[in-house]
Amino acid sequence: MNHEKWYRVDNAAKVFLATHNQRDTRSLRFSCSLRQPVIPELLTEALSKTIKARNIFQVRIRKGMFWHYIEPTNVLPEVTEEFERPCPVLYGKNYHGVLHYKVTYFGDRINFDIFHALTDATGALDFLNILVLNYLKLRYPDELSDVSVGFSAADSELEQDSFSKFYEKKDIPAVSSQKAYHIRGVRLPYDQLQFFRVSLPADRIKSASKEAGVGITSYIGAKLMMAIYRDMPALKRNLPVTVSVPVNLRNYYETETARNFFNSVSVSHVFSGKESFEELAKEFEAELKQNLEPESIRRHMNHYQKIERIMALRIVPLVIKQPVVRSAARKDARGVSAVISNLGVIRVPDELKKYISGYTLYCSHSELYMSLCTYNGRIVMGITAGLRNTNVLRDFVSGFAKECDDAEVQATEVVRS
Repeated sequence: MNHEKWYRVDNAAKVFLATHNQRDTRSLRFSCSLRQPVIPELLTEALSKTIKARNIFQVRIRKGMFWHYIEPTNVLPEVTEEFERPCPVLYGKNYHGVLHYKVTYFGDRINFDIFHALTDATGALDFLNILVLNYLKLRYPDELSDVSVGFSAADSELEQDSFSKFYEKKDIPAVSSQKAYHIRGVRLPYDQLQFFRVSLPADRIKSASKEAGVGITSYIGAKLMMAIYRDMPALKRNLPVTVSVPVNLRNYYETETARNFFNSVSVSHVFSGKESFEELAKEFEAELKQNLEPESIRRHMNHYQKIERIMALRIVPLVIKQPVVRSAARKDARGVSAVISNLGVIRVPDELKKYISGYTLYCSHSELYMSLCTYNGRIVMGITAGLRNTNVLRDFVSGFAKECDDAEVQATEVVRS
């Protein structure tokens, strides 16, 4: 990155900057578990090498008159043993650091936490994989000299705001959402979240999904919908259960940006109480496929980019604009019951497979957020929730435990930011 350069934050980042708080820090964590304990000194050296390849994250976020902007910094990161919850505070008045990411370790696990305003899960995985490879090259210097991972793009493309690049100025229909059912229960204190890790055999879930005639996201999404429905009070069953599904826009547009480049689509269902799981799963699949059509994705992205470009909004000072963005985000959130983000299969060079045992992704969220990734024959769900009530999750997970003999479930204590 040119250290004389600054740039404005992207469209998604503006929402994260307006809505972060002590509990929903708008941070995400990607972890990689190795087959041997981490050596801190080698991880520190590996991180120094990694930031040279991905110095796009060597930045600080500042407030301008009309928008936030990002500028480079010479502050260097430090590797520490894990001492706080996943997805910690990495921006705001309660954060005393400069960089908006952290690298920590615990036992055999390397953690990369980053403020979502800088990147999405795809960009975070790119950084983590480069870091892990650099570490393994130092740990096993004679075995991995010719191996490479990560985006191959130049710095200029890694830094690209792809929302702006691919925006098409056309007449775009408004995107509206209906109020959805929200899981009920007592909320945790303002700075606490619960984290769950569920590991399932990928072949068993893939086989069950195929039997149901749907994809894995639809299969798991329908299971979650059913669990939410069974916990709904009778008087609330007229509301739709709506699952939001983030979409990696790199699958639709030719770009290797390391910044945010995703959108979300939704699948909704109002339960009658008579539908079978198979019927619900197929309905989920059909609606999801329709929303993932390229033309639908294009319209959705252009709609939100168009809002940003309204001249009246662009000239409003940031102190006035922030509450407006926050209010709009809350309105959108009312239309979501839960989120399922499926990153798909994580692929690494064959030479690395014997060193890496697994990955886990978490994303902070005030509601129920489930991040899926598949590696080494396992589907891992990283689940965050801001409620004391775990009835929905118990129902959801117990169903998979009955299907899979080797399902693994881990839960953290309720932890503070």
